[in-house]
Amino acid sequence: FWGMETQQLIENLSPIFRKYWLPIIFVSFGMILLSYGLISLLGSANSSRDIVFEKGNDELSNSPTVSAKTITKEVLVDVEGAVVSPGVYRIASSSRVKDALISAGGLSKNADREWVAKNLNLAAKIIDAGKLYVPFLGENTRSSGGYSGSVNPGASVLVNLNTASEGELDTLPGVGLVTAGKIIEGRPYQTVDELVSKKIIPSRVFEKIKEKISVY
Repeated sequence: FWGMETQQLIENLSPIFRKYWLPIIFVSFGMILLSYGLISLLGSANSSRDIVFEKGNDELSNSPTVSAKTITKEVLVDVEGAVVSPGVYRIASSSRVKDALISAGGLSKNADREWVAKNLNLAAKIIDAGKLYVPFLGENTRSSGGYSGSVNPGASVLVNLNTASEGELDTLPGVGLVTAGKIIEGRPYQTVDELVSKKIIPSRVFEKIKEKISVY
C-alpha cells in the first residue's frame, strides 16, 4: 500500500522536477550549507563558553598575553661612588640594596669593602628616587657613604650600636660623650630598643635617634 502511494507521488512530482531541476538543486545545496554553518557556529560558541568558564577569575594572571613588564612596577635608583658602572638604574620595586649594586656592576677594586660590610644594609628595600653611595678607600665615610631614600629615612646611613666609635655615637641627637660611653659599655645589642630596656638612654632621646641607629 505504502509502496503504491510513494510511486504515485514520484510520478506526480517528476514533471515538476524535470521543469525546475536547476533551482531545486541550488535551493537544496543552499540549505545544506546553511545547516552546516549553524552547526559550526553553535559548536564554536559552546567551546568559547567552556574556555571562559574554566579560566574563571584566573584568566588575567594565567594568560600568556599578559607580559611580566605589564604587572611589574619599577623604581629609579642612583648608584654612585666606588662601583664599576655608576649611574641611574631602573629596577623592580621589590629590589634591595644588593640588587642595586649588582645593576651597577658591583663594587670597584678601590671600594671600602670593610665599611660596606659594617655599615651598608644590603637587605634594605630600594624606594623610588633613592641614592646609593659606596665610599672609596680612605674617604671620609662618616658623611659620604650609604643608601638614602626620599621617603624611607630608615634606609639611610645608620650608626651601628655594636661597632660605632665614641665619636660617631656623639653625633646622634641628644647623645653626648658620657652617653656614648654608656652605649659602648652596654654592648652587644640584639635590638635598638635595648638602649631603653637597659636604661642607657631615656625614651625621649630614643625617639630622636631610633631612625638613625642599627645593630647590624
